[in-house]
Amino acid sequence: MRLRTLILLAVSSALPLGAQDAAPSEKWNLYYQATSIGQYHPAFSALYSGPLSLLNHPEAEASLTTTVFFAWRPFQNTQFYFDPEIAGGRGFSATDGVANFPNGEMPRVATATPKPYLARLYVTQDFALGSERETLESDENQLSGSRPVTRYSVSVGRFTVTDFFDNNKYSHDPRTQFMGWGVMYNGAWDYAADTRGYTWGWVHELHTRRFSLRYGSAAMPLVANGLRFDRRLLRDRSDMFEGEVRFQPHGHEGALRLLSYQNHADMGNYAEALRLADQNGGKPDVVATRKVGTLKYGFGVSAEQEIVKDVGVFGRLGWNDGKTESFAFTAIDRLATIGVSVSGKRWHRPDDTAATEITVGGISGVHREYLARGGVDFLIGDGALRYGPETITESYYSARLVSWFFATLDLQHIDNPAYNRDRGPVWVGTMRLHMEFGKK
Repeated sequence: MRLRTLILLAVSSALPLGAQDAAPSEKWNLYYQATSIGQYHPAFSALYSGPLSLLNHPEAEASLTTTVFFAWRPFQNTQFYFDPEIAGGRGFSATDGVANFPNGEMPRVATATPKPYLARLYVTQDFALGSERETLESDENQLSGSRPVTRYSVSVGRFTVTDFFDNNKYSHDPRTQFMGWGVMYNGAWDYAADTRGYTWGWVHELHTRRFSLRYGSAAMPLVANGLRFDRRLLRDRSDMFEGEVRFQPHGHEGALRLLSYQNHADMGNYAEALRLADQNGGKPDVVATRKVGTLKYGFGVSAEQEIVKDVGVFGRLGWNDGKTESFAFTAIDRLATIGVSVSGKRWHRPDDTAATEITVGGISGVHREYLARGGVDFLIGDGALRYGPETITESYYSARLVSWFFATLDLQHIDNPAYNRDRGPVWVGTMRLHMEFGKK
C-alpha cells in the first residue's frame, strides 16, 4: 500500500497543479471481466417455421466472454487502450429468429468454441480548449485523474462505435444491465460493426460541461453481418453524428442525445428484390440486388432522467429508411423503448439494481411484404408473415454478492418473434454471472 501511494504521488507530481488538485492521476490501469449467460425458452406455439425461425421446441444455451482492459497514459492528454477478448457459446437457434435477440453478449459466429480476438486497440488525444479540468474515476477503459472540461478529442483505431454514441446510463451494457439487442443499443441503428460488434474508424468529439457534439466514421462489413471489412472507405463506410445535452433539474441528472447515421455499403433493396421476384418467379432475394455504395440512413433519440434519488427512467426512439437491407446490426426499422431502473440503496443494497423495460420494434411496409413472400434477412425469415410488432418486455435483478461478483436473474417475454403473429409468444429465462477485477 505504501509503495502504491508513493507511485501515485510521483505520477501526480509530474502533472500541472490543476490536475493535482483534481485527483491522483493513473499512468495505467488493468481490468478484467468475465460474463457467462445461460438462457432457456420452453416450447411455444408456431403455425409454421422457416429457414431462420426461432425453434419452437425447448432450447437451453449459454455464452461466455472474457476481456482484459488495458489503458495507458503516455502523455498528459493522451490515452491508449488495448482490449483482447475471448468469446464463445451459442444463442438460440444459431442466433436467429428474433430481431431484438435476447442475449446481447452473443454474436452471430459460426462456432461455439471460444476464440480470442482483438476487441479494441485505439488512441484518444485531447486538445484542451480551456484551463478547467474534470475528475474521472478509474474504470474499464478509463484512467483516473483529470481531463479538460472543454476539449476537442480525436479517437482512432479499433473499437465499437457504441463506446462513443447512443450512450444511456440505464441501458448500455449487456454484461450488467438489459440484455436485449434492441434495448442495450438503439435497435433501429444499423451500426457499423463486424459479427462480433467491432470496427475500425475514428471519432471526433467537442465536449463542454453542458453539451457534446460527435462525429464518427467507421468501416462497414463486406457482406451482411460479416467478419471482413470493406476497405473502400472513400466510398463505403458509416458516418455518424450525435448531439448530447446534459441537465440537472432540481439536482437530478439527465441527458438527451440525438443521433443520425448514413451507411454506404454493398447492400440490397427490398423493393428491387420484390420486382425481380415478380419478373423471374420464386421468392425474393435481397442479396441478388446488392449494389456498391448503396445508402441507408436513420435517426435515433436516447433520453435518461433521474426522477428521485436512486430511481431513473429512460427511453429510446429509432427510425431508418426501411427500404435498404438490414446489414450490420439487426432487422429493426422502427423502435420505441421505455423503462425504469431502481438502485438497491433503497433497500440497503447499494450495488444491486432492479429494472424493467418494454421495447416495441417494427419494420417498414416493403420490408413486411418481402418477408411475407418468403424473403429472408441475415437473421430472420419464417417463409411467410402475418405481421405484428415485435414487443419484448424485460425485467432483471442484479445482485452484488461479493465485491467482484454479480449474479442476475432476468425474464423476457417476446410477442410476435420476427414480427410474426403466427408464432409465439415466447418466455426467456436468464441467469447471468459476471466477474470484474481491476487495478484501482
